[in-house]
This record gives sequence, structure tokens and C-alpha cells, in this order.
Amino acid sequence: MALALPVVAESSRSLYNKGRDAEARQDYVAAFNYYKQAFNQSPKDLKYRTAFERMRFQAAAALVHRGQLLRDLGKLEDALALFQQAAQIDPALFIAQQEIQRTKQMMEKAQAAPTVEEKPPVSPLMRRVQEAGGPVELKPLSQVPITLKLTEDSTVIYQTIGKLAGINVLFDPDYTPRRIHVELNGVTLPEALELVAMQSKTFWRPVTPNTIFVAADTPAKRKEIESNVIKTFYLSNLSQPTELQDVVNTMRTLLEVQRITMIPSQAAIVVRGTPDQLALADKIVSDLDKAKPEVVIEVAIMQVQRQKVRDLGISPPTSASIGLQGNVTSTTTPATTGTPGTTTGNNTINLNKLPNLTAKDFVVTIPPATATALLTDSSTKLLQNPQIRALDGQKASLKIGQRVPVATGSYGAGLTAGIGVNALVNTQFQYLDVGVNIDITPKVHQNGEITLKLALDVSAVNGQSNIGGINQPIIGQNKIEHDIRLKEGEVNLLGGLMEDADVKTMAGIPGLSQIPILKYLFGTEHTDKRQNEIIFLLVPHIVRAQELTPFNERAIDMGTSNVIDLRMTSAMPQAGAPVTVPAGVPQGAPQPGAPTAPVQPTTPPSSGPGPSPVTLKLDVPQPQANVGSMVAVNVVLNGGQNIYSVPMQLSYDPKALELVDVENGNFLGQDGQSVALVHRDDGSKGTVQLTATRPPNAGGVSGSGTVFSLIFKAKAPGTTALNVTRAQVKDAFMNNVPSAGTQAAVTIQ
Repeated sequence: MALALPVVAESSRSLYNKGRDAEARQDYVAAFNYYKQAFNQSPKDLKYRTAFERMRFQAAAALVHRGQLLRDLGKLEDALALFQQAAQIDPALFIAQQEIQRTKQMMEKAQAAPTVEEKPPVSPLMRRVQEAGGPVELKPLSQVPITLKLTEDSTVIYQTIGKLAGINVLFDPDYTPRRIHVELNGVTLPEALELVAMQSKTFWRPVTPNTIFVAADTPAKRKEIESNVIKTFYLSNLSQPTELQDVVNTMRTLLEVQRITMIPSQAAIVVRGTPDQLALADKIVSDLDKAKPEVVIEVAIMQVQRQKVRDLGISPPTSASIGLQGNVTSTTTPATTGTPGTTTGNNTINLNKLPNLTAKDFVVTIPPATATALLTDSSTKLLQNPQIRALDGQKASLKIGQRVPVATGSYGAGLTAGIGVNALVNTQFQYLDVGVNIDITPKVHQNGEITLKLALDVSAVNGQSNIGGINQPIIGQNKIEHDIRLKEGEVNLLGGLMEDADVKTMAGIPGLSQIPILKYLFGTEHTDKRQNEIIFLLVPHIVRAQELTPFNERAIDMGTSNVIDLRMTSAMPQAGAPVTVPAGVPQGAPQPGAPTAPVQPTTPPSSGPGPSPVTLKLDVPQPQANVGSMVAVNVVLNGGQNIYSVPMQLSYDPKALELVDVENGNFLGQDGQSVALVHRDDGSKGTVQLTATRPPNAGGVSGSGTVFSLIFKAKAPGTTALNVTRAQVKDAFMNNVPSAGTQAAVTIQ
């Protein structure tokens, strides 16, 4: 007869411990579920309720982050499910509601037909802004070197170069041509335009991609003809308003930009100027808007105290007292009994007995001797190891301890009418930080060294002292203040304080207590040895260095001291003989055989077959396992080039295997970048969707390596297969890379 045993529910304590383990693994969703189950079973236990409420926000935020990653990959339905789950966990997380609405709109827009797509109405002013173009740029000109030798009016020379370049040349009505001699050998067409402008004291600006406008190079004409553009620069790495003002002052001083406005609330700068001025302003912003270096300073404060006390010897009596015994006797008869009694006085003597005093009438009192043999050995070790993270040039403080009140002064409340001076006295106090107080200001140098301006104070209250009727604390202090320069990771000893005290005391009978060996019979020896050592260690670590690119350190030709004019560099000359324009060329006639249109760059023909597809190989280090044991499966990518993201799907037999954990491999993060990992397991179907993505603007990586590491639990004996059912490897441009998956087998015994 079979009996149905009731299923024993898991205890609240066990669920709570599982939640703590999941929280330690940063699996906040699983931790929330465990805490919630523990709270439902024991709703009156505040410990479970506190953990449940505390994990609510983190679990919802983790789901929102996963949904955003899935939405970026185009998986709108999966992302919407995660957003809805986050809103259900924490209704107060408004970003979840916002992401739900945004994702639904994206889904509706994707499903709607292009013909019925409705756009919100745009105001005429906004439409003008949207349709406005940027700075006009001249189309690329031919880079074929030419040789130009002419002695003509500047207008003729401009028109000749324009026909060679295939562009139109317009002249300012106020411009007066000048006859100049030009002899240029092996220059490109853009260089020829710049050189002719310099020699004729003119300047030109493009008005269309194939038209330039030439005018005399005077400040009035430049102000009248040069176009102006406006741009808003957003600076994301400046931490103080003064830093924003520094950038504005730099632009005004170097670029002579007068129309510039600072918006501190948005950390933005709005600039209006010529295209060249704004191009240089953009470079200045990219040079200065850098994340500040960060340093983690590890401080180790080690204190060792040891005290050894020894008492050895015999303390003999050092004094004696002599007294008289009482010898006065009187007879009394109590009224109640009628029987005479005898009473003896204490320490009293009858004068008649003085002549007959004997040794029996005296009492001698001698204190007892004491033998002492005591050893006390105590040792105290104190280690404080705080860490401080600070920005470059910013002061960081760490205070560990107590705030102790200290009287700083007293004052009376004034005169009271009819009484005189008020006896009430008010005492002022200030609070001192007692404990470990550290103030550090780091400065990171380009060579990896760090300068630290340090103030280290280790103090403690050692006692009390009454001053003016008020008990004041006595504070012991160890303090260091100095500037040091260290290498990254270099250990520096700030200061070692060593205190060694040895006190020896001998007490006993004079003379006898000084005889060797016998002195312990006639005296005691007290020995007190104390050692106190304090060591301060400092270890700086750079966690973020200053990022400088060759472009940030590059010198740029920005024209003369009067005019800001960027000079464009020419591309590499194309193969072929230079085009020569001999002297005496007719007005407006280009040299025969010269190109009349710019040479467009051609795409080089592809050579050989296309890139070979990458493979996602399933590597099982131990293909044989026992039931209940763990099976590791690594997804290895081979032959990758500029890989940015690896979305894939893996299938397994849910009756034989159970997915336990998924971890990142070392391939996508081989350069130290953090990799976002998203996985979704369907245990009923035996499929798991995996996505590993590098940070935005981080570029791709190449080579081979492990992308994912999966841990399965073996459930049933037999041979089971694992297959890569879908692989969508993407490069840094989010283009699909041809990829192929493999399969593997696991034997469970």
C-alpha cells in the first residue's frame, strides 16, 4: 500500500540564504524571487521584509537594463516582456513604464505599412531648421599634380584653375584684379587655389559644391562674405562650473570667438562663428572634455602593542608595632543576678603596676610576609586598511572614528535687572574628528606616476583632564602631512613609530634585597616591558588614466595671426605625369589634355574570395559525467575579425541537462572592456538565447577565444547532444558576419 507523503515546503531561512547567495552573484532577479518567497512564508519577520523591499529596485533595474540591450539588438517582444516584468516588480520605477511605451511605439511603427505611416506635424520654423544645411564644402578636387606658369590678371588665373578643376569661379563686384606672375610646379588643384589667393591677397569661400566666390582679403570683406554657423557643444566630463568657464575663456582667447554662450545647467556651450572657427572649437572641446584620471589609494595602518609584566620575590615584613596589654581589673555586681563579676580594661594600665611591668605586659605585632610569582603577557594587533577613490586634482577625505566635543570658550549671558551679573555661563563646544582621518589630493602624470598631497591623522582619546571645572579629553595623535610622488602600484612607507619601554623596580629590606639570588627572599622584583609600533603604508593604483589620442596632440595650421583659416592637406598624388600649362596660354583656355572634371576615387577590385565564415565551436572539456555532477560547455569563436557582438541560440535536451549558470568568456573583453551578457533560458523547450556585446564606441576584436561558458547539471543517464541552432555574429559596424555553429555530445552515466 503506497502512502502519499506531503511535500515539505522549503523553509523561509533556506530561501533567505539562497537569496543572499544570488545577491552575491549579482543575480538580483533570482535574489528578489527568493526573498519574496521567504517573506510570503514569514510575513511578520522584518528581516525577510527588509531584504524583499531592498531588492525590489535592483531587480527591476536589472530587468530594464537587459531589456534595453535586447531592444538594441532588435528583439522588441523579448525586451517588452522584461520591461513589463520590471514594472510589475517595482511600480515606482518610472523608467520601466517609459520603456514600455517606447517599445510599443517601436513595435507599432515596425508593423505599420509605410503608406499609412503618419508623421507628427512639424512647425514651419522647425521645418526650416531641419532642412537647413551645414557649412558648404567644395566637392573633392582632383589630386593630379599640375605645373602652372602664367603672368596674367588674378581673375584669369582663377578661371584657368577653375576650368582645370571643373568648378565655377565668381568674383566680388568690388574686387579689382591685379596682374601677378604665377609659377607653380607639381602642386594639386586645391594647393594652387590657396597659393594664388595668397599671392593675389584674396580669399575665396565655396557657395555651392562646385562654385567659389573670390573677394579681396580685408577684414571688412571677410566679415561681410564669410558664412557663419552655429553649434551647441555638450561637455559630459566636466565636474565643476569653473571648468566650463575655462573652456569658454580658451575659445574666446585663441579663436577670437565673441559670440559664445555658456549654459551651466546643461553643461553646454553655444558657439557662433565661421566654419573654421567652429572646427577648431570642436577640436578644443574634444581635447579638453576628457574624463579625469581616477586613483584608488590603499592605506594600511598597522599597529602592534605588546606588554610583558613580571613580579617575583618575597615581601618580608618591614615594620613592627609594640603595645601594652590591659591590666586594670575591677569588680562589679550586676543588680539582676547579685553575683560579682570581673572586667578587664583594654590597653589600660594601673599606675600602681608600673614598677612591676614584665614582658608579659607587652604585645608585639609583626605583619605577615608575602610571596609573589606573577607573569602577565599581553599582545594587541590593530590593522586598518581603508581605500579611497579620488579624481585627479580633487580632494578626497575619509574619516573613521568618533566626533569628540571639546570646550572652546565660555561667555556670560549679560546683566540681570536687580541682581547684577548673571551667574549663568554658556560654554561653547566644537567637535573634533578622532580616529583615522585621511585627506588625499592626487595628481596623475602622463608617465604613470602619481603625486599625492597627503594629510594622515590617527588619533584616540587617552583620558580626561579637568580644566576650569570641565572635563576635557586628552587626545593622542599621530599625524603626517607631506607631498610624495609614486609610481602606479608602488608601496611607500609613510612613517614608522617605534616605542620600546623597559621598567624594572626592586622593593625589599635594604642590604638583604641586593644580595644576588637571596634578594628574592628579602624583596620583590617588578619588571614591565612595553613595545608599541605603528606603520603607515600607502599604495596608489590608477583605475582610469588620461586618454590622449594623436589627434589631441597634433599641431594644426590655423592661418595667420589676423585671420583664422584652416589649410586642408592634400591626398597622395595619383600616378601619372604632371599636367603642364605653358606660359602664354590664352585667356580662359585650359591646357589640352587636362582633366575638366575632378577625378573620383575608384573602389579597388576585390581580389580573391570573400572572408571565410567564423565558427562557433562547442568545447566540452569533460564529455563524460555522472548524474548530479556539473558539465562545463565553452562556446569558442574561431577566425573572428572586428567582432563586436555575438548573439546565438543553443539547444539541449531538458530531460538530460539543466542549465545552471552562464558566464562571459575572455574573447570580447580581451582588451579590458566590460562585456554585457544577456541570456534567456527556456527549460521546458531546452533552448537558451545568449548575447554578448561590447560597450558602445569600443570597436571590435579579432582572433579566437571563448565567448560564453555554460554550466549544466546532469539529470539522466545517456548520451545527449548540444547544438548551435542560430548564430548572428556582428562586427563593429553592426553588419552580420558569416558564421557557422557546431555540435557536441555529452555522455551521462
